[in-house]
Amino acid sequence: ENTLVAVEVAIAQRANWFEVDVQRSRDGELVLLHDRSLARTTDVEEVFPDRAPWHVDDFTLAELRRLDAGTWFHDDYAGEPIPTLAELVELVRNRIGLLLEVKDPVFYPGIEQDIVDEFRSRPGWLSSALAEGRLVVQSFDHESMRRVEGLASEIPVGLLFSRRPTDDEVVDAAGFATEINPSFRVTDDALVRRIHELGMRISVYTVNTGRDMLQVLDLGVDGVITDYPIVLLDLLKSRARTGEEAATG
Repeated sequence: ENTLVAVEVAIAQRANWFEVDVQRSRDGELVLLHDRSLARTTDVEEVFPDRAPWHVDDFTLAELRRLDAGTWFHDDYAGEPIPTLAELVELVRNRIGLLLEVKDPVFYPGIEQDIVDEFRSRPGWLSSALAEGRLVVQSFDHESMRRVEGLASEIPVGLLFSRRPTDDEVVDAAGFATEINPSFRVTDDALVRRIHELGMRISVYTVNTGRDMLQVLDLGVDGVITDYPIVLLDLLKSRARTGEEAATG
């Protein structure tokens, strides 16, 4: 989860994209972590027992580097560090799409500019990623995505929704967003059709059972965000074979 070894696993499982969350350390470094607190996925309580509530932005990058972000998941990943966005960008280059979620930007004023600057600091990376359709920046904070679009209109942005977006919200999004990415639990055929009518894509999260994957695929979504890409890819292969058999039968 939000580690470089997880990216390698996703690539090995032939995922098209890797979704990751970006936050900012106390000394201004862009780092990858899902929760604002370090407690769930690192050994921060042991290393820094007197620093509760262990928010990411209370620690410098050097301090974050002292933490183990792998053992909580499995002993095989003991010592896996919290990565920086810079390290991730280098790793995913020409290998897998990057779906970058800006996490809780209200706590990190100016993080949108930091992200754009990071992308632009790597010669050729941003233009290549955009040409190949391998980059989307998304957030539940839609004003943050407006800021990204204002800073770099060439970067596709996505709006996350935990509830079903209203039609007014979908229409408004079409003015600056490339994608609307809601929970699969609030997604239906009418929403998918409306988003497509307005020229946007829709990816749904987090779809972890075969039954739910088949259901959202039948809706015609453009992307399925899952913890189990290999299951999804097997289902897609099976559907393709069935379609070929029907066509030749």
